[in-house]
Amino acid sequence: MRHALLLLLVLGCRTATPTLPGTELWEALQPLCGKAFAGTLAEGTEPSDQEMGKQTLVMHVRQCSDLEIRIPFHVGENRSRTWVLTRTAGGVRLKHDHRHEDGSEDRVTQYGGDTRGAADSRSLDFHADTFTAQLLPAAATNIWTMAVDGEGRTFTYGLRREAQGRRFRVAFDLTSPITPPPAPWGTR
Repeated sequence: MRHALLLLLVLGCRTATPTLPGTELWEALQPLCGKAFAGTLAEGTEPSDQEMGKQTLVMHVRQCSDLEIRIPFHVGENRSRTWVLTRTAGGVRLKHDHRHEDGSEDRVTQYGGDTRGAADSRSLDFHADTFTAQLLPAAATNIWTMAVDGEGRTFTYGLRREAQGRRFRVAFDLTSPITPPPAPWGTR
Protein backbone atom coordinates (compact mmCIF):
# COMPACT_ATOMS: atom_id res chain seq x y z
CA MET A 1 0.00 0.00 0.00
CA ARG A 2 2.84 2.41 0.84
CA HIS A 3 4.42 1.78 -2.56
CA ALA A 4 1.18 2.58 -4.34
CA LEU A 5 0.79 5.79 -2.31
CA LEU A 6 4.40 6.78 -3.06
CA LEU A 7 3.84 6.11 -6.77
CA LEU A 8 0.72 8.30 -6.76
CA LEU A 9 2.62 11.11 -5.05
CA VAL A 10 5.48 10.93 -7.55
CA LEU A 11 3.15 10.84 -10.54
CA GLY A 12 1.07 13.68 -9.13
CA CYS A 13 4.15 15.90 -8.83
CA ARG A 14 5.25 15.41 -12.45
CA THR A 15 4.50 18.31 -14.74
CA ALA A 16 3.57 17.76 -18.33
CA THR A 17 5.79 19.26 -20.98
CA PRO A 18 3.87 22.24 -22.34
CA THR A 19 2.73 21.94 -25.95
CA LEU A 20 3.35 24.96 -28.13
CA PRO A 21 0.20 26.49 -29.58
CA GLY A 22 -0.37 25.21 -33.10
CA THR A 23 1.50 21.95 -32.55
CA GLU A 24 -1.31 19.72 -33.86
CA LEU A 25 -1.52 21.50 -37.23
CA TRP A 26 2.29 21.76 -37.41
CA GLU A 27 2.64 18.01 -36.82
CA ALA A 28 -0.07 17.25 -39.38
CA LEU A 29 1.80 19.29 -42.03
CA GLN A 30 5.32 17.94 -41.42
CA PRO A 31 4.75 14.53 -43.10
CA LEU A 32 3.43 16.38 -46.16
CA CYS A 33 6.71 18.23 -46.71
CA GLY A 34 7.96 17.88 -50.26
CA LYS A 35 4.55 16.75 -51.50
CA ALA A 36 2.02 18.56 -53.69
CA PHE A 37 -1.76 18.18 -53.84
CA ALA A 38 -4.54 19.22 -56.20
CA GLY A 39 -7.34 21.37 -54.89
CA THR A 40 -10.80 22.60 -55.74
CA LEU A 41 -12.69 25.76 -54.94
CA ALA A 42 -15.08 24.82 -52.13
CA GLU A 43 -16.53 28.28 -51.55
CA GLY A 44 -16.12 31.69 -53.16
CA THR A 45 -18.30 34.78 -52.98
CA GLU A 46 -16.47 36.96 -55.52
CA PRO A 47 -16.51 36.63 -59.33
CA SER A 48 -12.69 36.41 -59.24
CA ASP A 49 -13.02 33.35 -56.98
CA GLN A 50 -15.11 31.59 -59.60
CA GLU A 51 -12.51 32.37 -62.26
CA MET A 52 -9.77 31.05 -59.99
CA GLY A 53 -11.80 27.89 -59.40
CA LYS A 54 -11.75 27.12 -63.14
CA GLN A 55 -7.96 26.82 -63.07
CA THR A 56 -5.69 24.09 -61.77
CA LEU A 57 -5.15 24.69 -58.04
CA VAL A 58 -2.07 23.14 -56.40
CA MET A 59 -0.53 23.44 -52.96
CA HIS A 60 3.06 22.32 -52.48
CA VAL A 61 4.31 21.85 -48.92
CA ARG A 62 7.75 22.82 -50.14
CA GLN A 63 9.88 23.71 -47.12
CA CYS A 64 9.51 22.61 -43.51
CA SER A 65 11.52 23.29 -40.39
CA ASP A 66 10.78 23.49 -36.70
CA LEU A 67 10.09 27.24 -37.07
CA GLU A 68 8.73 27.76 -40.60
CA ILE A 69 6.61 25.98 -43.20
CA ARG A 70 6.37 27.41 -46.74
CA ILE A 71 3.45 26.30 -48.91
CA PRO A 72 3.33 27.70 -52.44
CA PHE A 73 -0.22 27.96 -53.81
CA HIS A 74 -0.25 27.75 -57.61
CA VAL A 75 -3.24 28.93 -59.62
CA GLY A 76 -2.87 27.67 -63.18
CA GLU A 77 0.50 28.95 -64.43
CA ASN A 78 0.59 31.68 -61.78
CA ARG A 79 3.26 30.85 -59.18
CA SER A 80 3.10 34.17 -57.31
CA ARG A 81 1.63 33.00 -53.98
CA THR A 82 3.27 31.32 -50.98
CA TRP A 83 1.68 30.79 -47.58
CA VAL A 84 4.32 31.16 -44.87
CA LEU A 85 3.61 29.73 -41.42
CA THR A 86 5.99 30.78 -38.65
CA ARG A 87 6.09 29.73 -35.01
CA THR A 88 5.80 32.62 -32.55
CA ALA A 89 6.02 32.72 -28.77
CA GLY A 90 2.23 32.71 -28.53
CA GLY A 91 1.16 30.61 -31.49
CA VAL A 92 1.55 30.62 -35.25
CA ARG A 93 1.72 33.46 -37.78
CA LEU A 94 0.46 33.26 -41.37
CA LYS A 95 1.87 35.58 -44.01
CA HIS A 96 1.08 35.71 -47.71
CA ASP A 97 4.27 36.16 -49.75
CA HIS A 98 3.32 37.47 -53.22
CA ARG A 99 5.97 37.75 -55.95
CA HIS A 100 6.17 38.85 -59.56
CA GLU A 101 7.51 36.49 -62.19
CA ASP A 102 10.94 38.17 -61.93
CA GLY A 103 11.01 37.33 -58.19
CA SER A 104 10.47 40.86 -56.91
CA GLU A 105 7.88 41.41 -54.18
CA ASP A 106 4.40 42.46 -55.20
CA ARG A 107 3.14 45.76 -53.79
CA VAL A 108 0.55 43.74 -51.84
CA THR A 109 2.55 41.15 -49.93
CA GLN A 110 3.40 39.95 -46.43
CA TYR A 111 -0.16 40.43 -45.20
CA GLY A 112 -1.68 37.98 -42.74
CA GLY A 113 -2.06 37.54 -39.03
CA ASP A 114 -1.61 35.52 -35.89
CA THR A 115 -3.47 32.88 -33.97
CA ARG A 116 -5.12 34.01 -30.74
CA GLY A 117 -5.54 32.18 -27.47
CA ALA A 118 -5.08 28.46 -27.17
CA ALA A 119 -4.54 27.30 -30.72
CA ASP A 120 -4.06 23.60 -30.13
CA SER A 121 -5.97 21.92 -32.89
CA ARG A 122 -5.51 20.92 -36.51
CA SER A 123 -7.59 23.97 -37.45
CA LEU A 124 -6.10 27.39 -36.81
CA ASP A 125 -7.63 30.84 -37.29
CA PHE A 126 -5.30 33.72 -38.15
CA HIS A 127 -6.63 37.19 -37.37
CA ALA A 128 -5.45 40.11 -39.52
CA ASP A 129 -2.59 42.04 -37.95
CA THR A 130 -1.92 45.78 -37.88
CA PHE A 131 0.37 45.61 -40.94
CA THR A 132 -2.45 44.02 -42.92
CA ALA A 133 -4.99 46.63 -41.78
CA GLN A 134 -2.66 49.41 -42.93
CA LEU A 135 -1.77 47.75 -46.23
CA LEU A 136 -5.33 46.63 -47.07
CA PRO A 137 -7.91 48.49 -44.94
CA ALA A 138 -10.74 46.30 -46.29
CA ALA A 139 -8.89 43.25 -44.91
CA ALA A 140 -8.57 44.60 -41.35
CA THR A 141 -11.17 42.09 -40.11
CA ASN A 142 -9.96 39.14 -42.17
CA ILE A 143 -9.71 35.75 -40.53
CA TRP A 144 -7.84 33.08 -42.45
CA THR A 145 -8.19 29.44 -41.52
CA MET A 146 -5.87 26.53 -42.26
CA ALA A 147 -6.90 23.03 -41.31
CA VAL A 148 -6.10 19.38 -41.78
CA ASP A 149 -9.15 17.22 -41.07
CA GLY A 150 -9.02 14.60 -38.33
CA GLU A 151 -8.34 11.76 -40.75
CA GLY A 152 -5.59 13.68 -42.56
CA ARG A 153 -7.45 13.39 -45.84
CA THR A 154 -8.09 17.07 -46.59
CA PHE A 155 -6.26 20.37 -46.15
CA THR A 156 -8.34 23.53 -46.34
CA TYR A 157 -7.35 27.16 -46.65
CA GLY A 158 -10.08 29.69 -46.11
CA LEU A 159 -10.79 33.37 -45.71
CA ARG A 160 -13.75 35.04 -44.11
CA ARG A 161 -14.60 38.68 -43.63
CA GLU A 162 -17.75 38.70 -41.52
CA ALA A 163 -18.99 42.29 -42.02
CA GLN A 164 -18.95 41.99 -45.82
CA GLY A 165 -20.03 38.35 -46.00
CA ARG A 166 -16.79 37.54 -47.84
CA ARG A 167 -15.93 33.86 -48.06
CA PHE A 168 -13.23 31.93 -49.87
CA ARG A 169 -12.18 28.33 -49.28
CA VAL A 170 -10.05 25.85 -51.20
CA ALA A 171 -9.86 22.15 -50.29
CA PHE A 172 -6.93 19.91 -51.21
CA ASP A 173 -7.04 16.11 -51.41
CA LEU A 174 -4.18 14.81 -49.25
CA THR A 175 -4.85 11.18 -50.21
CA SER A 176 -3.45 11.59 -53.74
CA PRO A 177 -0.12 13.43 -53.98
CA ILE A 178 0.73 14.80 -57.41
CA THR A 179 4.01 15.69 -59.10
CA PRO A 180 5.37 18.82 -57.41
CA PRO A 181 5.11 21.94 -59.57
CA PRO A 182 8.02 24.24 -60.45
CA ALA A 183 9.31 26.50 -57.67
CA PRO A 184 7.27 29.59 -56.87
CA TRP A 185 8.43 32.86 -58.36
CA GLY A 186 11.29 34.38 -56.38
CA THR A 187 12.62 31.03 -55.16
CA ARG A 188 15.80 29.36 -56.34
